Amino acid sequence: MTDAIVAQKEPYAADVRAGETYFWCACGRSANQPFCDGSHKTTDILPVKFSAEHDRRVFFCGCKQSGAAPVCDGSHKRL
Repeated sequence: MTDAIVAQKEPYAADVRAGETYFWCACGRSANQPFCDGSHKTTDILPVKFSAEHDRRVFFCGCKQSGAAPVCDGSHKRL
């Protein structure tokens, strides 16, 4: 299994729109963080689907270690 790369040691703030679907980069290789750009295809890690129910700001995990993926749970504080 390929390990995820820590993209950054803090969350990514992103404004999402109700009814839109987003794919969070779980591998850490995307050049379009925190979202998937297909770079995971060289790994066995898949992106995580996120469906926005409301217009709001979401803090997506940047360290790729969150137990609540795709959102930040503070795991970056232990790195």
